[in-house]
Amino acid sequence: MSDIVCKWLNQEVKLSRTVSPKALEKDFSNGFLLGELLHKHELQDDFPQFSEGRVSNAKLNNFSRLEPTFQLLGVQFDQNVAQNIMTEKHGSVTKLLYQLYIALQKKKKSGLTGVAMETMRPLAPAKLQNMKSEIYRERLKNLVPRQTDLNLERVSEKFQTKFKEMEEKTNRVHFENIQKIQKLKEEQRLQDLEKQRLGRRRQHEMMARIQAAILQIPKVLPNRTLKAIERQKMLMKKKEAEDVVNEIKSFELLIKKEMEAKSSESKAPAAAQTTALLLSTYSDEEYMKKIQKRLEEDTLAREQREKRRRKLLMHQLIAHEAQEEAYREEQLINRLMRQSQQERRIAVQLMHVRHEKEVLWQNRVFREKQYEERRLKDFQDALDREAALARQAKLEYEEQAQKEIEIHERITAERAQARYKKHYSMCAEILDHIIDFSTKVAEYRELTQNLIPVKIMRDWKELFFSGKPIYEQASIDPLPTHFTSDQLVELSKRTLLDDNDYEEYKTFTGEWTLPEEMSESALPPNNNILGHVLRVVHEKVQPPRAPILTPQIPSFSIKGCMLGKTCSGKTSCLKILEEAFHIEILSIDKLVQEAIQAFLMNETVAEVPVDMQEQEETEKEIPLSNRAQLGARCERLLKKGRSIPDLLLIQIMVDAINQVPIEKGWILDGFPMTVTQAKLLEEALTGFNPDQQDHEGKSYKKSTLVYDPTAPKDPPPPPPALDFAMLLDITDTMVLNRVMGGEKGTPEPTFGKDGKSPESVSEDQKKTELLRDQIQHRILGFLDNWPELEKWFSEKQDILIKVNAEVDKRTLATKIQEYFIAELRKKEAKAKKRLEEQEAERKKKEEAPSPKPPPPPPSEPEEEKEQSPKGAKRKGGKGKAAGKGSDKKLSGKKSPVEDTTPPPVPPGPPPIKPGSEEWIYVDEPLPLEIPQYLLPYWETIENSYINTIKAILRQIRDERHSMLYYLHDVRLNYQEYLQRPDHKQEFVSQWQADFNNLPEDLWDDEETKAELHQRVHDLRDRLWDICDTRKEEAEQERADIIDNSWLQDHLGILMNHFFSLMQVEINRFQDTKRLLQDYYRGIEGKIPLEITRRGSTRVPLINLEGDDIPEVYSKIPVVPRRVPSPDGIINKAKSKVSLKRGRTDYCVEAAELKFEADEKTVLNVWQSANSSVNHMVNAEIHLKKLEEEKEDMPDEAKEKSPQQGGKGGKFAKKPEKKKKAPSPEVPPVTLTPEELEELERKKELKTKIKDEHLAALQCEAQATQFRLELIKTKALAHMEELLGRAVNVYKLMDKWLGARYLAEMASVEKLTQVAHYHIETSTRIQYELILNDEDFFINGDVKVFPDPLPPIRPPPVEKEINTYLTIKQLNTLRKEFLEMAPKGYLGNKHFTDILYDLVTLNLGTNHLPEAWLHLTLPELQELTALLVVNSEFIDWRKFLLVVSQPWPFPSEEELLETLQRFKAIDEAGKGTVTLEQYEQFFFDLFADFQKDPPELDYFQMLLYFACHPNAMEGVYRALSLAIGTHVFRKVETLLGAENNVMSPSYTDTATTGELPEVEEIKEEKEKIIIPEFLNKETISIPTLLKVFQRIKEAQDNHRFWGDEKMENTFSEVFKKVYQDIGSNNLEPVELATLLKHPFVQDLLLTYKEYKLPNIKGILQRVDQLQVLSEGDQKMIEEKK
Repeated sequence: MSDIVCKWLNQEVKLSRTVSPKALEKDFSNGFLLGELLHKHELQDDFPQFSEGRVSNAKLNNFSRLEPTFQLLGVQFDQNVAQNIMTEKHGSVTKLLYQLYIALQKKKKSGLTGVAMETMRPLAPAKLQNMKSEIYRERLKNLVPRQTDLNLERVSEKFQTKFKEMEEKTNRVHFENIQKIQKLKEEQRLQDLEKQRLGRRRQHEMMARIQAAILQIPKVLPNRTLKAIERQKMLMKKKEAEDVVNEIKSFELLIKKEMEAKSSESKAPAAAQTTALLLSTYSDEEYMKKIQKRLEEDTLAREQREKRRRKLLMHQLIAHEAQEEAYREEQLINRLMRQSQQERRIAVQLMHVRHEKEVLWQNRVFREKQYEERRLKDFQDALDREAALARQAKLEYEEQAQKEIEIHERITAERAQARYKKHYSMCAEILDHIIDFSTKVAEYRELTQNLIPVKIMRDWKELFFSGKPIYEQASIDPLPTHFTSDQLVELSKRTLLDDNDYEEYKTFTGEWTLPEEMSESALPPNNNILGHVLRVVHEKVQPPRAPILTPQIPSFSIKGCMLGKTCSGKTSCLKILEEAFHIEILSIDKLVQEAIQAFLMNETVAEVPVDMQEQEETEKEIPLSNRAQLGARCERLLKKGRSIPDLLLIQIMVDAINQVPIEKGWILDGFPMTVTQAKLLEEALTGFNPDQQDHEGKSYKKSTLVYDPTAPKDPPPPPPALDFAMLLDITDTMVLNRVMGGEKGTPEPTFGKDGKSPESVSEDQKKTELLRDQIQHRILGFLDNWPELEKWFSEKQDILIKVNAEVDKRTLATKIQEYFIAELRKKEAKAKKRLEEQEAERKKKEEAPSPKPPPPPPSEPEEEKEQSPKGAKRKGGKGKAAGKGSDKKLSGKKSPVEDTTPPPVPPGPPPIKPGSEEWIYVDEPLPLEIPQYLLPYWETIENSYINTIKAILRQIRDERHSMLYYLHDVRLNYQEYLQRPDHKQEFVSQWQADFNNLPEDLWDDEETKAELHQRVHDLRDRLWDICDTRKEEAEQERADIIDNSWLQDHLGILMNHFFSLMQVEINRFQDTKRLLQDYYRGIEGKIPLEITRRGSTRVPLINLEGDDIPEVYSKIPVVPRRVPSPDGIINKAKSKVSLKRGRTDYCVEAAELKFEADEKTVLNVWQSANSSVNHMVNAEIHLKKLEEEKEDMPDEAKEKSPQQGGKGGKFAKKPEKKKKAPSPEVPPVTLTPEELEELERKKELKTKIKDEHLAALQCEAQATQFRLELIKTKALAHMEELLGRAVNVYKLMDKWLGARYLAEMASVEKLTQVAHYHIETSTRIQYELILNDEDFFINGDVKVFPDPLPPIRPPPVEKEINTYLTIKQLNTLRKEFLEMAPKGYLGNKHFTDILYDLVTLNLGTNHLPEAWLHLTLPELQELTALLVVNSEFIDWRKFLLVVSQPWPFPSEEELLETLQRFKAIDEAGKGTVTLEQYEQFFFDLFADFQKDPPELDYFQMLLYFACHPNAMEGVYRALSLAIGTHVFRKVETLLGAENNVMSPSYTDTATTGELPEVEEIKEEKEKIIIPEFLNKETISIPTLLKVFQRIKEAQDNHRFWGDEKMENTFSEVFKKVYQDIGSNNLEPVELATLLKHPFVQDLLLTYKEYKLPNIKGILQRVDQLQVLSEGDQKMIEEKK
């Protein structure tokens, strides 16, 4: 609804601000737009005092001023609505605007202004409304806060926000400091732990080393054996070896000290020397010498160190060998000496040494391993850095690619949205046109009574199919100087309809189809001679272009172009083609760069070498080459920041194509890019422009009136310049991936084999970046230009080849090579075929000179024409139907010369007709001034003819529309006139009032009835007089409509339009006659005659202005209207248009007689126009004869004797001409044979010119007369149509008048019958009698006197019925039981005593029915036993429910629905309701009055209603209430219930009606299958206890109960049952699982609390005993 309201406000109301559905509440929140809306509807005069601001004062001011206006309109508006609007509540403004829209529409229909509405309001409501307005303003002031308060709140909120931000910032800084301190402490703690760990580790390592170094050396036993001696020797050798090692070490230390001393000594003088050298200048040579000396010293020292190292290594090697030898000896000794003490000591020492060596070796290996790990770690770090950089680059690439894809998707979505909007707007426009067309058809169906004219429907269809609106958008009459868009649309509509009307008029179709009386006659033929004359004149003034010459030898070289999106693979594939087929690849980008480079290099034209002397003599500037000049123009444009135009690009491309050798093919790379470039390229290469060709091709066929069938045909267009245009089709996503992939794979700059410099690599990178930045624009440019290019190459040139480029490079190259080879073969085949055709033509030309057979002997004039070298050319070949038709028309006519003296029949073939296919037109030289004058003259004739006809046809079309609207208005106005109000109802109402006011004592008086009947007759006569008067007035109105001269005026207008058409045809004939006359006089070399309008024919028009002819018609002949005399109207027969009627309609007959006079006028004008055409043709023939006589007179005087000279040239020329052919006698004295032959040729030419001229004139006259006859026929048809429609309307008016008069008389008669009936029945007429025009009825909604008051109804009294308790008795028992046992339970003995006391002690007269008083104690005990189930207590509420029968027994569905209603009321979920929520009788029965306020446990109450005659069914109903849904029963559980016979009062609503047999029920129950997914609801132990321990929850402590307690048996049992089922935590279980437990099944079978006892049997037995006792007493009394 918001969109509809916004559309109304923006388009119809046009507020100062455009509103949208999203910001509707915000725009109207200050009330300014509401005031503007009311001001535009002239309801808010104080709108200048409105404020546009959004402050509180502005809102208060605006809404205070709006309230009276809203109340005036009846719109609901108060301070709450105003507050909702000011606070921008959603939907408030929409609702108010919708109400306001309805109120404004009502105001618009009533046509009242705001002042008028205010004035029409009563005074008292106006004062009351003013008081309400004052109250509204005061309340609105209280509701709207002050602007100061709002500003203060805003400032406080601002500072509050700043305070919160500062507090958050402080807390954040404090938290960050705490985090930093904790982080530092944590780091310090971790460092301490690491130090402790390292310390412990080192300590453990030291201890391990110490333990490993400790050796347990046993004591050496004093043993002086041989082995001991040898061991001593080995120890000595070992000691010596150790001494040697120590000496070597000491020697190395000494050497090292000496080297350090030498280095320190060399540094001191070096420093001094350096200082001296710094102070003094030294040369480079000295410095180099010092460096060389230093290097020599270093080399010498290095060699000495190497020698010492080698020497040391030799000593070490010798020692090592000795050690090894000792070790071997030790092993030998150990083996020999078998574990002596000395051997063990030596073994320990050796093991210690070996351990030390092993440790050293392990340390060295560990160090090397650390070095290797360090190197590997550095290498891995480098790899990780490279990988991280690569990943970062990949992420950046993916991000950039994703951005590009998103941009492309957004652009694609925008294009799709734009395309959708375009298509949507087109569809919406089409739908609007369909609706307009439908409504227009419906409108004209109403205008024409479902008979829409075919011409109007055809015009509408043309407008609809052309996409023009059918309804008028703006007025263009008169034509404005500056057109608006709507006026341009209307102008185009008018032009379209005018063109269609003219086309129908010209081609005799549509409305101008030939009628039946003219269908047998042939259509007028085309004037071939006039068409030939016009073509000749046009070719003289505007010579045709020379045809495009095609090369004689076809080219075998291939030419084409390859197109596609950026990165589609064009350049790569073209390189492969260039290498494989040796063709030239032309790229426009490279060509432009080369052209600019040629200009910068001053490239000149290659000249022929000349001598040095000539160069010195002619020192001139060498001109630049064409390519350099084009490059100069490109550079100038590019420097100015402009783009290179298409024409310049085509010139560059054509220049490059011209440089390609002829035998070599070429392909354009990505060019042309637009259809304009393609057309320019086609024109540059072939010289053929299709646009100019279409324009120039119509040069000599521009005339739409006639044509020349012998005109040369258009040359066929040359073949396309390109042999193929190949498109590499690829999706936009693939283009983006390729562009971004190019960035990913950019190689690093290398200077090896590739030879690329860093500058070229950076330039490639720049190009890649530039391509990436421009890719979106390039894709969009291709998508915008490709549809037109595809249409150009596929439809117009048929050379397009599409290739799927979404494949790999190799596959794409293979496909393109295959297509290229196929095109090469096609090119070769075409070239060979053309060569064969040229060879065949050449052979035919060689065979052509063979001797021709002699032609047939022609007639003498034909031989002369063929022999004359300057004669006319034979035009022929193929003719058209028009030419043949003209031959048929002119076959019977002869020239005037032939008519005077018929020549003898020649023996040869019949003469050729002028204008036929065999006719040879006159082709004599014509002065240039004549064509230059005749060409614009004919254009003026044609334009004037076409424009005038279009204007006249437009006037006829508009006249038809105005006629339909006028006749429709006449019908509507006359119907409204017939329905004008009358005063008959006043007389009827007065008579009814007098009749009802008659006293009652006079109703049966016969005289009174006679008087009343007489009054009814007087009323009828008075009403009939009114009807007669209205009929006479209506007849006079109809006569005035017929006689208002509208029909005559419009008939006259139609006649003038068709007379104007006749005038246009005659003018065309006159102007064509003048053109032919001037043309042929120019051929004869004569001066054209002066243009005089004195003899021109004028068609008269009808005078519509009366007797006085206005000045406008001073130059136009005017015919007065012929009005028939009144006497002739009666005596003359009716027209053929009038219908047969029983009585004479003189008004219609007068109109028809006037139409006959107009018909005669049309026929007279047509005859005069037809005769004028014949007169002009005869005058032209007579003029030709006179000219021939004047020209032949001097020639005949020379040739003939003086005796024949007196006869005159007119009668002498013709016999002379006819006798020349048979008489060869020529005076040999006066003329030579050559002169005689020349004279004969001139005479023959004159005759031919005359024949051709007259034939053209007669053909034109025939066409003019045909059109005049057609115009006459159509004029009469239009006039008959107008008259027929008018007569139909007039007769329809007469029919309406008669029908209404009869209906009014019948209604008066009905009124009379009703009045007579009430008079005879002596009854008053209570309901109002209505006589409304022709309708009579009795208004049952209006009574003229009120009905009598009905009698007062007595209050209802409840009576006792059998054993049923009344409401009063139930309330009494409830109150007494509630006082004795508030919780609802009594002992069975106590309950029996209470009932017995009520029955026996006469206490129950007001408590129980009379039947209950006859109950005995045993019967009462039996009744109590029925109520006691499993205990010794009785629920007195259940007793009251049982004895209150019959009441509607609730079904299980009704119980569940009632439970849901209670839960809906109990929103807090307490399980209880109050008296306010549930005001029913059952509240007093089941409520707990010990609480304040009393509450009702609705679940416990519904458990009472769950009781059922079948105990098990009652338990199931209670369980259904507990889980809130239906509990499905098993079959076995329901079969046992059928044994019990239920009372009709206890039947369930679901089982009401007749009960079926038990066996049938069993069969049905056995078919029931309980699905497994039912009874899946869960139930808890507390809920289950509510169902099965109802009696334990409310027990009474009274004197009869004796403080007796019942054990809570079910709780423990249910816990065990839940544990058996699997619920260890006693959570709720599914009811289906619970019902399967054996205890629960036994409980369902044995639990009787929910059984509803049947006490009716006891009461019925008491009634029967009472009846029997009463019968016995009666029998005793009878016996007595």
